[in-house]
Amino acid sequence: MEHIILFSLLSLVVLGGIAMIAEPKPAGEPLPVPGRSVVATRYGIVASSQPLASMAGIQMLEQGGNAVDAAIATNAVVGVTEPTGNGIGGDLFVIAYEAKSGKLSGLNASGWSPKGLTPEFMASQGISEMPHHGIHSVTVPGVVAGWAALRERLGTLPLSTLLAPAIAYAEEGFPVAEVTAGLWNRALPLLAAHPNSAATFLLGSRAPAAGELFRNPDLAGSLRRIAEKGRDGYYTGPTAEAIVAISRELGGAFTLEDLAGFQPEWVAPISTTYRGWKVYEIPPNTQGIAALIMLNLMEQFPLGDYGFHSARSLHIMIEAKKLAYADMLRYVGDPQFSDIPVAAMLDKTHAAKRARLIGERAQRSVQPSQLARVTDARGNDTIYLTAIDKQGNIASLIQSNYMGFGSGVVPPETGFMLQNRGALFTLEKDHPNTLAGRKRPLHTIIPGFMEKGDVHIGFGIMGGWNQAQAHAQFVANIVDYGMNIQQALEAGRFTKGTFDGCDVTVEELVPERVRQELATLGHEVQPWPRRTSNTLGFGQAVMSNGAGVHFGASEPRHDGAAIPQPAPVAKR
Repeated sequence: MEHIILFSLLSLVVLGGIAMIAEPKPAGEPLPVPGRSVVATRYGIVASSQPLASMAGIQMLEQGGNAVDAAIATNAVVGVTEPTGNGIGGDLFVIAYEAKSGKLSGLNASGWSPKGLTPEFMASQGISEMPHHGIHSVTVPGVVAGWAALRERLGTLPLSTLLAPAIAYAEEGFPVAEVTAGLWNRALPLLAAHPNSAATFLLGSRAPAAGELFRNPDLAGSLRRIAEKGRDGYYTGPTAEAIVAISRELGGAFTLEDLAGFQPEWVAPISTTYRGWKVYEIPPNTQGIAALIMLNLMEQFPLGDYGFHSARSLHIMIEAKKLAYADMLRYVGDPQFSDIPVAAMLDKTHAAKRARLIGERAQRSVQPSQLARVTDARGNDTIYLTAIDKQGNIASLIQSNYMGFGSGVVPPETGFMLQNRGALFTLEKDHPNTLAGRKRPLHTIIPGFMEKGDVHIGFGIMGGWNQAQAHAQFVANIVDYGMNIQQALEAGRFTKGTFDGCDVTVEELVPERVRQELATLGHEVQPWPRRTSNTLGFGQAVMSNGAGVHFGASEPRHDGAAIPQPAPVAKR
């Protein structure tokens, strides 16, 4: 049975023309039997949290588009069908792999704060801590500018084609998916707080139920303006004016110039090696560096020998998370405003020294590294999607409003909620992440990518501060335990949403015996029901094995699906 489960993995690593992968070590728990099979095809695959959106991406591939085109179309439809986590009021990051050249590109489409939103402005309004909701938590949404930049550099189809499925679903309606309906209902108090949000997202006084048709004609209108005029259809004209109007109504600092002047940034992904694999993340202002630091620390220990879901391996990962996040919180902010010691943070020698701080017992508090050169924060409603086309190009894309629907602020007659990314700033003086005008906050959302030889994997797992630690666990599942991408997504996870203390949430897919062993090591284990809610994140992955076969995976914690592109059929 074990060999059957591993069959689709046998082509993961190609050495000298012979496909090989290390057999999982016998220690620890048995590898999970996935609830879903890996999708495999010679053509394209789109994996997202909404099957309707995945299918929209496939439609783009069928029209001759590539993985980037598919990702944009998919993202637009997810924004319509899953407004609980994303939409055109949020931000976007992408890692794009070009198969022909082997080039990897990163796009940072996270927005800046309004020029007038400063600590002094906040103090004048009697605000001493960054609010989690409301107009002062809003930063410029970056997603539409991100779509335009992606399409211009890497796409092939016009925005009018890419946005057509999303416009249709917004105008004609779509049946709300099950998990999405639960998240929607959870946001009822936020949505009912202002007439704009209630009129846009509620049916009378309630959220739509699973399977119920929901229409958003105002959003269809906003998307049409983007389809016709590109980024100018959002950052200038009626949509921009509506954003500034709601800002004025609520006492905010937005101006038309804050929107018109925004541009996304092409960046070089940062990376580390992990037992022969190369793993990539978007550089600061994101938390992606924490995933790489965590992997550098984990690499100092033979996790494969300890075994999958052994208390020893989980203890190492949890403690590595604490150390990695301490450094991320201490040093990461907008690199336009401060020097961030990325090379020093990712140095392997430094990691070896830092790993010596991981002892036999859980640590209640760890200190950041002292390098030349927040407290608890939550917010885990995000979407991740990934696409691969027939040629093997991959787009790894993540997009979010931050906390659920976002700020609670809906510009009039636009159909979307503005994000609340500004909540991640601090008003503490002389910190890399201190609020300033036209500054981007420390960002939680991160797309992932990993490769070894001819094997390339685009992956991501959403969920606020869960993301970097979930990325590291996914990589370990692939590299240390020999899982396929579906198993690696479905495997039970831990998450620690706080930055101090010994508390850690552990999914009940991790056996009770192991959770008890963790408790004897000093961890304050909070069990979490298996495959429920979004505390542990929802993920997708695609893979090219280097031999012309592509794989896709979408985990069962959400409504999603990995959908393959059909083979061409000759017309009669």
